[in-house]
Amino acid sequence: MSKAEFTELLQAPAARRAARLMPRFMRRTASRWLALVVALEVVLLMGAVFLAVYLRFISAPDPLAYYAPLWLQGVRALLFATMVVLGMTTMGLYQPHLRESWSGSLVRQAVGFMFGTCALLVIYYAFPPLELGRGILTMALLFGFVLVTGLRAMSDRLVDMEALKQRVLVLGSGDRAALIEQRLRRQADRRRFRVVGYVRCGNESSAVGADKLVSIDTPLAEWALVHRIDEIVFGPDDRRGGLPMQDLLQCKQIGVQVTDLASFFEREAGKIKISLTDPSWLVFSGGFDSSVGRQLSKRAMDVIASLAVLALTWPLLLLVALAIRIESGPGQPILYRQERVGLLGSVFSLVKFRSMRTDAEQDGKARWAGKNDDRVTRVGRIIRRTRLDELPQLWNILRGDMSIVGPRPERPEFVSELDSELRYYSLRHCVRPGLAGWAQLRYAYGASKQDAEEKLKYDLYYVKNHNLMFDVLILIQTFEVVVFGRGVR
Repeated sequence: MSKAEFTELLQAPAARRAARLMPRFMRRTASRWLALVVALEVVLLMGAVFLAVYLRFISAPDPLAYYAPLWLQGVRALLFATMVVLGMTTMGLYQPHLRESWSGSLVRQAVGFMFGTCALLVIYYAFPPLELGRGILTMALLFGFVLVTGLRAMSDRLVDMEALKQRVLVLGSGDRAALIEQRLRRQADRRRFRVVGYVRCGNESSAVGADKLVSIDTPLAEWALVHRIDEIVFGPDDRRGGLPMQDLLQCKQIGVQVTDLASFFEREAGKIKISLTDPSWLVFSGGFDSSVGRQLSKRAMDVIASLAVLALTWPLLLLVALAIRIESGPGQPILYRQERVGLLGSVFSLVKFRSMRTDAEQDGKARWAGKNDDRVTRVGRIIRRTRLDELPQLWNILRGDMSIVGPRPERPEFVSELDSELRYYSLRHCVRPGLAGWAQLRYAYGASKQDAEEKLKYDLYYVKNHNLMFDVLILIQTFEVVVFGRGVR
C-alpha cells in the first residue's frame, strides 16, 4: 500500500473503512468467542427441549402445542438451558484458560449436566408448573449433551484457526518482550492471539530468535494496516527514549489496539506479572473498586451466600464434628482457632475443624503444610480433601472478618516474612480475605515462598479486577475444586 493509498483510506467514508477493516473485526469477535459459545449452547439446549417434546408427542395433530402452551414451553426450555449451563460453569468449562484433554472436558461436561439436573429437580419440586415430564427431561438431556459436545468440538477447531486469532506486533525484543515467548508458550496460552513479530527498539539486545524479528521501513500505522495487525504491545527494555506517541496515536486512529506489556499479561494470563509492574501502572491502569456500592454488594453476597451454604451443609458440620470426636476421644478440641491477617492488616481468629494432631506445632513455630503431612489425622485427610474443614469459616464471614471470595488469609508470621520479600504483597490486604478465591482456582495449594509469590500474581489480579459477577463466577467454579480435589494438602 502506497502512502497516498494509506492517506486515502484514513480519509475515506466510514463504510469503506469498515469494509477494509472487516477481517480485524472478525478476529476481535473471536476474542469474545466464549460468550458466543455460551449463547449458542443456550439456544441448542432450548432446542433439545422442543425436540424432545416434538418426538414425545409426534403422533398428536400439533405435537408442540399438545403438551403445553408455547410460551410456557419456552420458559421451561430456558430454565433447562440455564441450569445446565450453570452446571457446566461449576465444572470450569467456561474458563478461557482451561487446559484439559478432550476426554477430561467430556467428563467435566457430564458432571456439569448432572449438577444441572439436580438443580432442576429441586426447582421442579418447589415450582411444579415449571416441571418437564421424566421422559421429556431424559430425552432433552441426551439430545442436549450430544448437541453441546458437537458444538464444542466445532468451536475448538475454529478457535485454533489462525485466521481468527488476534494478530499482535510487539515493540521490543529484549528480556521484557521475551517473556511472552517464555511465559505464554503453550498452545492453550495462545489460543486467542498470534505474535506476528518483534521489533527491536533502540540498542537493546534481542532475547528472541532472529526468525521472530521484523523490521519496519514504513510508518508504523501503514505497516500495521498492510500486515493486518490488530494489537501493538509496547514492551521495550529501555523506555528512557520516550514513547513513539505520534506513531502509536496514528495506529489507534485506524483501529489498532495499543497495549503495554503488563496489561497484555494481565489480560491473557489472568494474573499480574509482578516483574513488569511498577507503582505508576497500578495507579493509572484502573480497577481497585472500593466504592460504597461495591462494598455493599460484596457484603450482601457474603451474608446471603454464607447463610445458603450453612443451610445446605449443617448436617455435614455435625457429622464432621462427630468423626473428629470419635477419632480423638473426649476432651480433645473439635475446632481449631488460629490467628490470620485480614482487611488492612488487621488480625482475627480464624475458625476451622481441627485436621491435625493437637501437638502439630508443639514448639510454637509456624510451619507450612506439606504434601502428605504426617501431622494430619485420618479424619483430617478426608475433610481437607473435601474442604469440609473450612466450613466453620462461615462464622468468620458472617462476623465480617472474611468474605466469601477473596485472597486466602495467611498467618501473621508468614505475612511478616513475605511482605518484606515480595513486592506489593500488602496490596492483597486491601480486600477481606476469602473462603474461595481466584488464586485458589488457578494455582495449587501454596506451601512455600515460591508458591506464595506465584499465588500473589493471581491475588493481585483479583484485588485489581474484582466485581460482583467475578465473585459469582469464582464461587460457582469453586465447586469444581471440591469435586476434583485440586490443590488439596
